[in-house]
Amino acid sequence: MIPKTFKEVIDLGDGREISIETGKLAKQAHGSVVVQSGKCMLLCTVVSNYKQADVDFLPLTVDYREKFAAAGRYPGGFFKREARPSDGEVLTMRLVDRVLRPLFPKDYHSETQVMIQLMSHDEDVMPDAMAGLAASAAIQLSDFPFECAISEARVGRINGEFIINPTRAQLKESDIDMMIGASADSVMMVEGEMNEISEEEMTEAIKFAHEAIKVQCAAQLRLAEAFGKKEVREYEAERADEDLAKKVHDLTYDKVYAIAKAGSAKHERSAAFAEIKEEVKATFSEEELEDFGDLVSKYFYKAEKAAVRDLTLNEGLRLDGRKTDEIRPIWCEVDYLPSVHGSSIFTRGETQALATVTLGTSREANQIDMPSYEGEETFYLHYNFPPFSTGEARPIRGTSRREVGHGNLAQRALKGMIPEDCPYTVRVVSEVLESNGSSSMATVCSGTMALMDAGVQLKKPVSGIAMGLITDGESGKYAVLSDILGDEDHLGDMDFKVTGTADGITACQMDIKVKGLSYEILVKALMQAKNGRLHILEKLTDTITAPREDVKSYAPKIVTKIIPGEYIGAVIGSGGKVIQELQKETNTTIVINEDPDTEEGIVEILGTGQEGIDAVIAKIDALMFKPEVGSVYEVKVIKMLDFGAVVEYVEAPGNEVLLHVSELAWERTENVSDVVNMGDVFDVKYFGLDPRTRKEKVSRKALLPKPEGYVERPPRNDRGDRRGGDRRGGNRDRKPRRD
Repeated sequence: MIPKTFKEVIDLGDGREISIETGKLAKQAHGSVVVQSGKCMLLCTVVSNYKQADVDFLPLTVDYREKFAAAGRYPGGFFKREARPSDGEVLTMRLVDRVLRPLFPKDYHSETQVMIQLMSHDEDVMPDAMAGLAASAAIQLSDFPFECAISEARVGRINGEFIINPTRAQLKESDIDMMIGASADSVMMVEGEMNEISEEEMTEAIKFAHEAIKVQCAAQLRLAEAFGKKEVREYEAERADEDLAKKVHDLTYDKVYAIAKAGSAKHERSAAFAEIKEEVKATFSEEELEDFGDLVSKYFYKAEKAAVRDLTLNEGLRLDGRKTDEIRPIWCEVDYLPSVHGSSIFTRGETQALATVTLGTSREANQIDMPSYEGEETFYLHYNFPPFSTGEARPIRGTSRREVGHGNLAQRALKGMIPEDCPYTVRVVSEVLESNGSSSMATVCSGTMALMDAGVQLKKPVSGIAMGLITDGESGKYAVLSDILGDEDHLGDMDFKVTGTADGITACQMDIKVKGLSYEILVKALMQAKNGRLHILEKLTDTITAPREDVKSYAPKIVTKIIPGEYIGAVIGSGGKVIQELQKETNTTIVINEDPDTEEGIVEILGTGQEGIDAVIAKIDALMFKPEVGSVYEVKVIKMLDFGAVVEYVEAPGNEVLLHVSELAWERTENVSDVVNMGDVFDVKYFGLDPRTRKEKVSRKALLPKPEGYVERPPRNDRGDRRGGDRRGGNRDRKPRRD
């Protein structure tokens, strides 16, 4: 029996559309949809346990995977099976998670899984732009307690015209690549990269994407209504005690307010807050704490949050004593590590990042192998966040999703400033050594200086800043905070990171925790962020004013040489013999790639010594040397033979040719050594291939004057006879043979 299906179609314009279908696949999941655009198909399923987990948070897992079969490919590696998620998949998971998580009730703690799979790939459709739509559509068909439908859309701009969900080819022409997540009423998430656009242009891009998202949200609601929207499930709510909440608030609020107003360092402040908490707990008996100690901690946190927010809204002061638009003290240093290609330290308040730069050939490019995209990155950034940076001791179990996301944001901030003609593969690594505030923005700043220290000719330096927001819905008061602390991130209503040059924005990441944020507040936050960015940028350029003119003496220098495709094999040699010996002799690294468009060879020569690089270039020139017929070349005798001398072209060492004894001089030569000796240097004329011997012919005597009275012997014919002789090779002047 064919199952009944339900379908909604969203028109994207330009003949493109997105369909959402349910009722055919994965019907035992609590909600499932297939989202399709072109030949691209995503299957999304959602499941949530009916029993609350014994935790005080939402155990939500968003999983996005791209199946290689979707693109008709096999997974790489020995085991032909999809394994751990790629960085690209992790980034998509984060984009969806950040929008979904705030819309579940605060007291909903059931294990919840959202699984999105790319089942069919289309080169003209980027699947990550539809992942948020798929997740929300599946949830709308479930009985989960979820606030409202959301969606995500990518926005690009080509020649001043905005585009929703552009193709990868269109993105290459676009000066904006932004993902926006929103409900019909509110923008909730923004992330992307830009080509130095203005704050006003960024706001217009967000508005444009939001209009498209409203249409996608409406389509989900229509689908849910047609399918038959389920009743929202009942779940065991958290315990609440209003009297206890008031008691803890009264015991806590004023003390926390006073400590917050005093303005202290992170550890001092944390210790003072912890002391107040212990004083509050001491007012209860052991039996009471056993019964509702968790509520005491919960209400203490609420009172602490209220006091800190009120301090900022009422007096314009912050936890560390700063004003709302004030940036913490900054100090920077470059060339800190003595043996790396480039390094820098950026310290802002209690946040510190140490960045290193490594220069390499195209062989070190970061290979991307996903069903939806294959390629390589010649500039990439890795971000590490060890536990000691926040004074914690915890196990390290590989690279976290957070580290992948923060590193990607910093990479997107900087990559547009790497010059197109940079010959190196460039890797930046940021080690976060202290953290109380945005370490990703510290990474952008330290990365900028490390690149300049390494001699990478950045188009412009880039700085970054993290902004915060505190609002009071009742009074309408709000405060935009520059350079937020870690506590302000947790207690505030917005975390907004923006990077850029002096001329415009290069990347951003925003998470909004309040509904209905007005564009007026957003623009104010962007303009305040611009002032902060420029202040920080000045500190960077005071430390290092411009990129170093050249790489450091111990850093590798790279020279790129283009050779005709026909010579690639000669440079590599049989079994790689020529190139391997050349690398060993010159202490260099040589990489050869073929340009698929021109079929030319691109030779990269990497070495710390110019002498070695020059030797490689000379050898390649020699291998490509092709003498021209009729030209004169200087040669050197490198071997003596009975029938001639082997000579080497001086301008192309390694290229040898035989100088036959008959071409040494006009006079008859009995011994080669009578005319030339080992090491002699002289000129010869090149005649090309000898039609009789099919070997290259050069001549010394052709450049010498003929002796007086010299009679030239007739040349031989094709059979070796002297021209003018009889059929048996005899001379007509000879006497006839007697029988």
